[in-house]
Amino acid sequence: MSIIQENSFYKQNRLKQLRAFCVAAETGSFSKAAELLDLTQPSISLQIQSLEKDMEVTLFHRNGPKISLTKMGKELLPIAQPLVDQIDTLPSIFASHLKQDEETELNIAAGESTILYILPPVIEKFKKAHPNVTIKLHNETGKNSLNLLRENRAEFAVGTIRDIPGDIQYRGIYNFAPVLILPYGHPLATQKDITLTQISKYELIIPPPHFSTWTIVNSVFNEHNVPYKVSLEAGSWEVIKKYVELGLGISIVTSVCLTGSERLITRPLPGFFLNRNYGVLLLKGKSLTPAAHHFIELMDPSFFQSPATLS
Repeated sequence: MSIIQENSFYKQNRLKQLRAFCVAAETGSFSKAAELLDLTQPSISLQIQSLEKDMEVTLFHRNGPKISLTKMGKELLPIAQPLVDQIDTLPSIFASHLKQDEETELNIAAGESTILYILPPVIEKFKKAHPNVTIKLHNETGKNSLNLLRENRAEFAVGTIRDIPGDIQYRGIYNFAPVLILPYGHPLATQKDITLTQISKYELIIPPPHFSTWTIVNSVFNEHNVPYKVSLEAGSWEVIKKYVELGLGISIVTSVCLTGSERLITRPLPGFFLNRNYGVLLLKGKSLTPAAHHFIELMDPSFFQSPATLS
């Protein structure tokens, strides 16, 4: 076998090893990985053993049929997964480059506030330039949106994030301040420098606990040892604004959800709540289709010109 043939065989074998490693890590089982990859369980075991030997590390704790990643395995997974995903999605990505003028599909993960208040003008511009591209908006936030990225069910996500995982890159684009919203005639409407203690005298209307806003509101009040009362939980900013307008409570919202047409009084809350940053989340190492690339450029023309600002 020539040196060129040996190198080609080595690279093909390494890809198989990494794919077996990633699927085994995801499923937590060599046998399940073998089933998904249409291979035998001994074949999967041998591929992973060979990978461990080549890299001189142990990637899995083996306890009978159960496996779990070692520290080295956890280090390798976020590096290996994008490489495998890029190879697996190469045909479709290449096809999209060849068929830019034909009908394609763009999947975007985003939360309700992003879909309602940030994306509409961007989508309007995008559709004028790409009338044949079908946009699919996945109304997901937090871990669910990250899972869509990792499963290649969304090309990118738009939203806000507090803790950025190692396999995700994020760049903020929009910045919004939290504000207190009140119905007309509310006693706090004329107050200056509103405090948490003043707010705590009135019942709050807030999102449910799986919303990041709930976490932030709860943390701020607890950090200042100020109790607060909740009269209503609602998973929609439009619903929250409506009930505040009706005088059923007050709320703390991010200004992104305010259009200016609401019948509400807004009061700033400096010193207690930090501004919220909304931006683009990408899976590290992922190749974007031309449609996704252009969509992100419409939000931030300098996005791809300053990669160093990605974190």
